[in-house]
Amino acid sequence: MSQSLSPECTPLKQEYDSCFNSWFEGYLEPAVAVSSSTEARAAYSKKKADEFQQKCGKIWESYKGCVQQAVENKGLDKLLQQAREENPLVDPIPPIPPTPSK
Repeated sequence: MSQSLSPECTPLKQEYDSCFNSWFEGYLEPAVAVSSSTEARAAYSKKKADEFQQKCGKIWESYKGCVQQAVENKGLDKLLQQAREENPLVDPIPPIPPTPSK
């Protein structure tokens, strides 16, 4: 696993990476199996999101806070804000609906 932006964040990153990878492995295979109906997918996604929050949510918040502090300490927050102003994220263009076949 790679290092974090700041050495003091690396242990949190490693803990989060491990938690996420474990959760994600359990997410992928069953997600394919329940993909037959929209309702089943939505219920499964909700269940897995709740599971993620329970297992990895606190670790994620700790790691995110550490990285945000490191970004500020290194003065990168100003550069990020400038980049967001110069190149704002925009909503993607929705796909063109298929034309009905005759």
